[in-house]
Amino acid sequence: MPVYPCIWFDNQAKEAASLYCSVFKNSRIISESPIVVSFELNGKKHMALNGGPMFSITPSISLFATCDSEEETNRIWDELAKDGSVLIPIGTYPWSERYGWLKDRFGMTWQISSSGAKDGNLRIIPSLLFTDEKFGKAAEAVSFYLGIFENTSLNEMQKYPEGDANAGKTLYSEFSLNTAEFIAMDGPGEHHFDFSEGVSLVIECEDQQEIDHYWEKLTAGGQESMCGWLKDKFGVSWQVFPKILNQLMSDPEKAARVFESFKNMRKFEIDKLDVG
Repeated sequence: MPVYPCIWFDNQAKEAASLYCSVFKNSRIISESPIVVSFELNGKKHMALNGGPMFSITPSISLFATCDSEEETNRIWDELAKDGSVLIPIGTYPWSERYGWLKDRFGMTWQISSSGAKDGNLRIIPSLLFTDEKFGKAAEAVSFYLGIFENTSLNEMQKYPEGDANAGKTLYSEFSLNTAEFIAMDGPGEHHFDFSEGVSLVIECEDQQEIDHYWEKLTAGGQESMCGWLKDKFGVSWQVFPKILNQLMSDPEKAARVFESFKNMRKFEIDKLDVG
């Protein structure tokens, strides 16, 4: 069962996906429709959505790209930074010889870092930042997600040390949900941004039982929305939908009819989809 990020664009999904696929190796556009462009970055699935101006991307969920050399880090930084803006200037920091945080021309935020491993590996991982009133909740959120999904693991959990003003808060963590990797951190200071529908996490479910499970668990303390969208108790947006939906919405003969059958649903009900 795949879990992957979806990025909300103001009718620039194809343009953005094309840029990202040109920047990262082993990347390609898988499928496209007027609404959704699915693509792989270094072999991992992502979704770009032509959602219009309703929601905006925030830095609360960024994509963290770890490169195997400073040269590759610089190349990726330069290409993504064109016509964008800098959140943290690229340079040397205690956690990396080469690191920077930017917002690209489409509004998506990226953390670009050199691992220094020189092993040819590239990692692109969604990174969740808990700020302002959510500050200090990263570890709780990680535990919450690990208790919902199967095939999970907590790969790393670093806390701010004793004596630090943020002692006990999450400096950096990595975890896996159904083999999909994620990062979670607490962000000290004033940021004035929060999680939004601008970047959501997608769960493609095999059957109604899976949909019911994730919907029930993730809406606990959270909020239901429409068409399979929800917000969990931390404000992170998720899409829970049947895997077959991608195929149905890519069929010109079925797409409009299928959409009409689910547009007023909150949680997806597979047996009520009009598949013809």
